[in-house]
Amino acid sequence: MEQRRCPDCGVTMKETTVRDTEGMRLSITTGKRNGLLGKVGVQNTAKVQGVCCPECGLVRLYADLE
Repeated sequence: MEQRRCPDCGVTMKETTVRDTEGMRLSITTGKRNGLLGKVGVQNTAKVQGVCCPECGLVRLYADLE
């Protein structure tokens, strides 16, 4: 993951793991799949990566679209 800077403090944000209450990593839906899987309603997903500012505690989430 590329280095990100806090928009409030200007310091480098630290990568952090983001999970739901059941311990699963977060993901987002990015669109419908093609072919048979798309016809039955299966959609593409992307993992979500989090970063946290060590100074002010700001947390940002970014989708891993690659």
